[in-house]
Amino acid sequence: MDADETAYLRGLAQELPAPRRTGEKVPDSILELIDGLPNNPAYVQNKYTDCLAVDPLCAALSPNYKVGVNLLTAVLLDPRERELRRDWDDLTEEGVAILRTELGPNVNDPRLKELVGDLSVRSERFRQLWARHDVRPRKSRLSQLTHPEVGDLELRSDKLTIGGTDSMTLVISHAVPGSRDVESLALLGSLIASNHEQPQPNQPSPKD
Repeated sequence: MDADETAYLRGLAQELPAPRRTGEKVPDSILELIDGLPNNPAYVQNKYTDCLAVDPLCAALSPNYKVGVNLLTAVLLDPRERELRRDWDDLTEEGVAILRTELGPNVNDPRLKELVGDLSVRSERFRQLWARHDVRPRKSRLSQLTHPEVGDLELRSDKLTIGGTDSMTLVISHAVPGSRDVESLALLGSLIASNHEQPQPNQPSPKD
């Protein structure tokens, strides 16, 4: 057994659900940090992978980056996620292993047990991965996407634990400097800005 598996064992002694209110408050300083990084997709999740905060650029990457959505459930059950993510196999493998790691020292956590039970019923992929008993810590990763508007996109995602919270994680993504992905991410940002400038339905256009 590796160190992660050992730590885990020691801790043990297709319709998506509607977004849920968790009652958890993201620190104001983290929200300010996200707002100050308009060129970096960023979101906050809790240990259950419920999305707690998200910036506009991140929301433009996937319709499931929305406050209240359980991100692991979305990745496993929403067909759009499989189309979006070229690394879907690796991502789901990692996500399930991390969930098992979280469950290890929290075997009586009703929310975790509810999530595991729900996914066990609704996702064959989850059942296959859960049966492997893999455990992993949260760590940075390379996300490989095929976005419907900007095409192939590779982003490095760093996961930072937020101190003073119950296992909240800030996930910030960036394109490798000098890569084509920088241009693609900038294009996505410009599309967001353009959409925000357009008149909303049933609203008059801005006067000249």
